[in-house]
Amino acid sequence: MTTTPSRPRSPGASAAILLSVLLLFGAAAFVAGLVVGGNGDGIAGPVPSGATSPEPTTAVPSEPATPRPSQVIETVSCAEPTEAFAVLCDVYAQIEQGYVDDVDEETLVDGAVRGMIEYGLGDPYSGYLPQSQYERALDDLSGEFSGIGAEVGMENVDDPDDLQSCTVVTATCAIVIVAPLDGSPAEAAGLRPGDRILEVDGTSTVGESLSTLVFEIRGEAGTDVTLTVGRGDEELDITITRAVIDLQEVSGELLDGDVAYLRLSSFTDRSTALLRDELGSLLDQGATAIVLDLRGNPGGYIVAAQGIASQFLPEGELLFTVESGGDVQRWAAEAGGLATDPSIPLAVLVDGGAASASEIVAAALQETGRATVVGISTFGKNTVQIWNDLEHGGGLRLTTDRWFTPSHGSVAPDGVQPDVVEEAAEDPTSEDDPQLDRALETLRGG
Repeated sequence: MTTTPSRPRSPGASAAILLSVLLLFGAAAFVAGLVVGGNGDGIAGPVPSGATSPEPTTAVPSEPATPRPSQVIETVSCAEPTEAFAVLCDVYAQIEQGYVDDVDEETLVDGAVRGMIEYGLGDPYSGYLPQSQYERALDDLSGEFSGIGAEVGMENVDDPDDLQSCTVVTATCAIVIVAPLDGSPAEAAGLRPGDRILEVDGTSTVGESLSTLVFEIRGEAGTDVTLTVGRGDEELDITITRAVIDLQEVSGELLDGDVAYLRLSSFTDRSTALLRDELGSLLDQGATAIVLDLRGNPGGYIVAAQGIASQFLPEGELLFTVESGGDVQRWAAEAGGLATDPSIPLAVLVDGGAASASEIVAAALQETGRATVVGISTFGKNTVQIWNDLEHGGGLRLTTDRWFTPSHGSVAPDGVQPDVVEEAAEDPTSEDDPQLDRALETLRGG
């Protein structure tokens, strides 16, 4: 935290429609994605173009939702398979009995599970991790991780609106850098937003899922990974030394003497407390207006979105979630926010990299009239994922809910539309930040 009037650099983020990713895993509901490097990963992103979002139709409970436990489900046995599963059991038996080489049972099952999720669901936000990867992912939820420190995502280079067909890397579906984290090895090595990852240590990424590639790029601190990236018409080999990175979710400073600038990079389990501390410090220093910067923030835990929004809203509904069974739950603002006084003007900065939990906060503050949203339209993702343990020690990430704004609107697929439209600087490395400039003008009544 600083009181100098220096201007923060605009975060670099790809303008393309991406499957945004962030470091977050756990049993609680979240609206986030994957980070390349970490001891806890989750996934989410925009709803594929053409997907429908049902309006809530059931009674809305009066209390905020809480993470729900895994449900007991009916299992299918090959001793008495359903008609649909009979073919799976038949193929498995024929492979076991007649395939020319020895086959490993666990490998067959692993492949079947991956295919069921990656091709059967057609949902790039649902996923599966085998035991070895899932254990690594659950090691540490603190926000400190080992890797290269870059947000990655999927992009359909032929049809950016069609992410449903991009469950694995193909000639038209690329894994791309959304943005390197501030101060990360990826940033130091020269990775840029929009770089397409073509190879990892000389092995092509074609045919791999996003979850698999993330764990190939991750690794122990001090080890190297070489990424072959496509940048425009060039192909570059970039070697990056992995490191332990402490994710800086919140930063802040006082601008123009009395404007609290708060940059939130992700919604982790500690983000609310960190932002509250920073906000309180800036208010104590005399801040009379606030800029909340959510640009390039791909999301995180839904409870963190609730906590962040509650710092600015004294009461009222923040969002609704509609579960797979059609049940509706309400998430309301919590008491005790530091900047709920409407006389403290608030501007929220967004862009195409602001997704999921960022959209929850931006939409709630916009629809309640608490904030002016400045920038360009957000990502457009309104689904929630939950991780469930599997019997063999792996994990299943499953889309279980859709969320809606306080007025029951959906941000999918067009995103939150800003009140004040302002494009970012053409050069992502430039010190110029026209979006922040416009937000400051808006706060001054300009």
